[in-house]
Amino acid sequence: MKKTEGRSHGPMDMQRYEWIIDSLAEFDDPIQVIRLYKEGEPLLHPKFADMVRYAKKSPHCIKVDTTTNGSLLTPERSLEIIDAGLDRINISVEGINPEQYKDFSRYSIDYDRFVDNIRFFYEHKKQCEMNIKINGDILTPQQEEDFYRIFGDITDGISVERTIDYWPKYNEMSVEYDESVSLLGGMAGEVEVCPYVFYEMCINSNGSYSLCRFDWNHAMILGRDMAEWPTPRKIWDSITLWQFQQRFLRKEKKLLTVLSCPKCGILKQGVPENIDEFADEILDLM
Repeated sequence: MKKTEGRSHGPMDMQRYEWIIDSLAEFDDPIQVIRLYKEGEPLLHPKFADMVRYAKKSPHCIKVDTTTNGSLLTPERSLEIIDAGLDRINISVEGINPEQYKDFSRYSIDYDRFVDNIRFFYEHKKQCEMNIKINGDILTPQQEEDFYRIFGDITDGISVERTIDYWPKYNEMSVEYDESVSLLGGMAGEVEVCPYVFYEMCINSNGSYSLCRFDWNHAMILGRDMAEWPTPRKIWDSITLWQFQQRFLRKEKKLLTVLSCPKCGILKQGVPENIDEFADEILDLM
């Protein structure tokens, strides 16, 4: 695993997690989706299923999903997560065979068992939507066909994605990538207004808040100046976030040089929603 400065605080404890879920009552409406992942492998958390169950029992959020590499998805763990009520699971496959998997992830697995475990989840998933993806830049055309053949019948959705530079300061790439190609393989097209800052917030495992969910090295932390541990609603209504949103609406992304926004690969290759033409209208409403 690549060590990144600022990311050494470990998993979120349950007391803090439950406090965050309970504090969502401050919002007028339930949160549409709680995504239990950001950095590292979410299934390493020993209480992951409990976290899913707690959120699903809460009236303050509607759906819970996660993204995992699937290497820890044993039958026992799968049943535990499914029974907890997980609504969606995205599985990132790191290679099409044991050798490629180890070369890409630096981790050895029993590949046949890995596939069998994914099949088990699919056959028992009940309400949970399942999607599988892979980095297409490491595949030959034949291997891409093999990927669809192996996983196509044991998932609800399947996709081959392309490498993009998600975070400018997290740039030690293990493969070559083409900046003109989007995440889904089409032509890249840069947007000026980041749509994500208007409908999502990121809570790190130590309880801190990031302006951006792609803030790998925690360079964009909110709430440091607040006397008490702020609730999500206090952060959402904060002047800092409001000013951040306004900078985008004024098409001032390139002026945010103290942050990493001017060189953000997501806004160029990540196929985000394009709300540039509505910027003035949204600004008038703020």
